[in-house]
Amino acid sequence: MLEKFMGKYRNESARLQNWDYGNDAAYFITICTKDRAYYFGEIQNGKMQVSPVGAIAHVLWFEIKNHAKNIELGEFVVMPNHVHGILILDGNNDVGIGHDVGTGHDVGTGHDVGTGHALSLRDNNPPHVGSTHALTLQSDNETLTPGQKRFQNQGKNSVSSIIGSYKSAVTKYCNRLELPFAWQSRFHDHIIRNDESFHRISEYIKNNPANWQDDKFY
Repeated sequence: MLEKFMGKYRNESARLQNWDYGNDAAYFITICTKDRAYYFGEIQNGKMQVSPVGAIAHVLWFEIKNHAKNIELGEFVVMPNHVHGILILDGNNDVGIGHDVGTGHDVGTGHDVGTGHALSLRDNNPPHVGSTHALTLQSDNETLTPGQKRFQNQGKNSVSSIIGSYKSAVTKYCNRLELPFAWQSRFHDHIIRNDESFHRISEYIKNNPANWQDDKFY
């Protein structure tokens, strides 16, 4: 995946003021809950035990590919108070994964885009829902419909529109099920610079539950 992008684009700005976040690239995404509250579950013996809210966050992340064009998804994990994932935009234009394109930064996500795609929470093999959470995510084989609008990003595919759509989908689904939940208003992104960084970040995401006590969000 990464080889096709090598060396196609270079931007020296630390703030990436000239970077178009609709550009083809791999992005390391972190989204936290409001006040870093443990809405998504808990770590037990180095493994994530998701709450119903955590299961929703997991499933809807993988729905991104069904509602945004030219998207690939890398590693993803739900943690007690945040999610990490790799989002790959591939096909919007001819520029590619940035090399020495600067550090990650916080960007706003004010997009209020809705959801309405019929979705089964049994799809995409969400992590185990902890036994302490007494909520049935699905009953009577009925497929839940999160809202009246479609899960979609408005206009051009960009990191902000895709993540804004995802955040809104999770929030609306939780509201529908009357589950207390809120996101932090912003998210953190980092453009993955090269193949070595891609694999290092992928391993970090994969091993995050086992290393939870050393996590800065702990």
